[in-house]
Amino acid sequence: MTEKALRLGTRRSKLAMAQSGQVADAVSQVTGRPVELVEITTYGDTSREHLAQIGGTGVFVAALREALLRGEVDFAVHSLKDIPTAQHPGLVLAAVPVREDFRDVIVAREATKLTDLPNGARIGTGAPRRMAQLNAYARAHGLDIETVPIRGNVDTRISFVERGELDAVVLAAAGLNRVGRIDEATDFLSPDVMLPAPGQGALAVEAPAGDPDLIAALAELDDPFTRIAVTAERSLLAALEAGCSAPVGALADLLAEGQVVKEMRLRGVVGTTDGATMVQLSTTGPVPETHEQALALGRDLATEMLAQGAAGLMGERAH
Repeated sequence: MTEKALRLGTRRSKLAMAQSGQVADAVSQVTGRPVELVEITTYGDTSREHLAQIGGTGVFVAALREALLRGEVDFAVHSLKDIPTAQHPGLVLAAVPVREDFRDVIVAREATKLTDLPNGARIGTGAPRRMAQLNAYARAHGLDIETVPIRGNVDTRISFVERGELDAVVLAAAGLNRVGRIDEATDFLSPDVMLPAPGQGALAVEAPAGDPDLIAALAELDDPFTRIAVTAERSLLAALEAGCSAPVGALADLLAEGQVVKEMRLRGVVGTTDGATMVQLSTTGPVPETHEQALALGRDLATEMLAQGAAGLMGERAH
């Protein structure tokens, strides 16, 4: 007799379905049970307002969490960067699988790189974080660009370039990889140019706190290094009291000598969207061995950034 399928809650976008499908295959392998994708429409998917006006990327998470708590699905998959930093009391982050490419990329006409865009180039992005860092880079290197706020899925954003409405758009490499369009990236932005959103490229597998057997099974997908890194990044975001749509970038790198991981470096940035004022700091130390140590790493760097005026660069701070 075939075991009852596990129900995986996912957003309905092409990207969400692709990444949830990958998780579904992995869960099926470790549990021996079929996994059924349950499509859930979120307010963030239907609203045409800019994310900052409707509460940031957390709006993509709320409907999935409600379905979990009502028992309509057994577990859910989110883009980790979209999850609010505060732990939900009824849910558990059961797994953070191996992280995809954390970088941002440019998709531009004629295979153009960022530094080769024409004067007055219009670059589309929906993220204040990207606007801040793009404009700061442009100021530092004498580039003449205009950042344009946009929304929409991967196909919609790339279509702005294809139709000639924009010269380029900025997207996450992980998203393009997952939908099979990474070949359309014309420039991969180094974290020295643009730090990603905290947790960018990582997925979050969330389950109800009252289902320990499922939590234990899902934990087979967890990657300890990825979890430690994104925990430090999200701790910095939380300590800055910044929401998911704030102009904050963070990246925790694992620094290795040969095949041996020696240290972790955490970098953070916050700035005004016009790029005129930025606070960017980093810290390097032993790789955290516990969740608490990773949290402390993020908090400590945030404290230094706040001392240098980071709070005043984020606009209204989100709690």
